[in-house]
Order: sequence, then structure tokens, then C-alpha cells
Amino acid sequence: MAALIWLAAAGTGWSQNVSPPPAPPPSGPETLPPREESPGVFNEMGKMLEKSLSILPPLKSPSETLDDLNTRAKEAAKDAGESLSRLARPASVATGRVKCPPSPNGASDCKVAADALCQAKGFKEGKSLTTDSVEACSPKVLIPGRARKPDDCHTDNYVSRALCQ
Repeated sequence: MAALIWLAAAGTGWSQNVSPPPAPPPSGPETLPPREESPGVFNEMGKMLEKSLSILPPLKSPSETLDDLNTRAKEAAKDAGESLSRLARPASVATGRVKCPPSPNGASDCKVAADALCQAKGFKEGKSLTTDSVEACSPKVLIPGRARKPDDCHTDNYVSRALCQ
């Protein structure tokens, strides 16, 4: 149905010898008549497009964008430099014997001992590579005929080798 109406409208048009109506003469300062809202698909799509543009964040100026990129590049270069400096320092193995102190939960904290072993060799920190365990007992255990009690002996842990940085 719509195609028939369209074909009928397309058939009628301006004839070759008829000129378009003349433009109205300008009167004083040019004022445009107020635009009327025309309902239709294109008008509604235009309204939707205007609303969707209003929810987008404002665009940055080129200088602001370049400033942001420069800041990000400086931070990335700084991070890369720090990573390379950590890689450039060679790791060393320190040997010795440092007792692992007890941690708050009662277990041995050998990280503290590895750090102490490495710091004694001039490094900042360390990771334990080799540990030793020793059972340390009170001299009361050596008394003949005395029964051994649970608190007479305890285990001490020592870091003997650490990887230092």
C-alpha cells in the first residue's frame, strides 16, 4: 500500500515550464519562524540521539589528552626502571647460622633469621635456602632416674644458607 502511494506521488512533479514559487521579500531584520515539532521516525531518532549524547562524558582537549599520556608514560618508565634495577643487582648466597625467633603463633619465623643473615653480609633482605633443626634439652634430662617432662626439650630452627638481595 505504501509503495503504491509512493509511486503515485513520484509520478506527479514539477513540469519543465513551471518555475518554483518566488521567495518572499525580506522584511526588516531576518527572523526565522519558530520551528514546529514534526512527529515522525526521524524526529524521534534525533531526540534519542541528543539524549544519548548528554550521558556521555565530555571529551578532553588535545592538550589534556597529551598531558595524561605524558604522565602515564613517565610512571611506566619509572616502574620499568625500578624493575630493571632489581634485576641488575646480583643475588648472593650467604652462609652462617642464625636462630629463627618464635613468631606470635609459636612457630619459628625463619624469614627474620634469613634477613639478619643477609644484613650481616651487607644486603637488604634474604630468603632461607637451608635450615637446620636442633632439639635443645634442659640439663635436668641428664639426671639418672628422672622422668622426662614435656617442657624439658624444645626444637630450635636455624637458617644456615640464605639467598640475599
